[in-house]
Amino acid sequence: MTTRFSSMMTLACAPLFAIVAVPLAAQSVDRLAAKNVSIAQTNYKGRSAIQVITKPEAENGTSYALVKDVSFRDGGIEVDLAGQPAAGASAGARGFIGIAFRVQGDGRYEYIYLRPTNGRADDQVRRNHSTQYGSYPDFDFARSRQEAPEKYESYVDLEPGVWTKYKIEVEGRKARLYVHGAEQPCLIVNDLKLDPREGGVALWVGPGTEGYFSNLKITPK
Repeated sequence: MTTRFSSMMTLACAPLFAIVAVPLAAQSVDRLAAKNVSIAQTNYKGRSAIQVITKPEAENGTSYALVKDVSFRDGGIEVDLAGQPAAGASAGARGFIGIAFRVQGDGRYEYIYLRPTNGRADDQVRRNHSTQYGSYPDFDFARSRQEAPEKYESYVDLEPGVWTKYKIEVEGRKARLYVHGAEQPCLIVNDLKLDPREGGVALWVGPGTEGYFSNLKITPK
């Protein structure tokens, strides 16, 4: 049974998951449903975190850890995250990491993610692909580049494996991505592809990614 939160849900350092307004039991990896990923509670660079690693056989867009008992349509999602290519990943791995939202029972969802290895690349085109919006399964990065080059991607300074503040604000068909606590968004999406409706929230990782998440805060409107 899905619980709708009118308040905030936080993935804090210790405990990793906790509901701010209600003194419920601490939540940890047992509050996540893994899909084509391995998950573990760990310590990464001085803080308690959830480690999420893509399974090698996972197809693009099918790997994430769904936060149980959360329903989200509009509002804000904040998290500290760190992504890097996993051991043995292909040369095309970028440490893809972000958040999936409005996750539906049929598997559809919206998502905004980072490519940490692109942020300081020597190639300017790669830098311009540091952030990305997509909608699974019909609107991935390849389709967006074909139909609307540059519209759903942008540059932001990133480093692989480094804790990064990430925040998205979602309302109706619009979403904004804020990185490093900036007041202005680095990516603006005015035409989210799915109909706005309640859905889940997931810790999202792409192919060949070793990711870490901490301090998740979900604030539904």
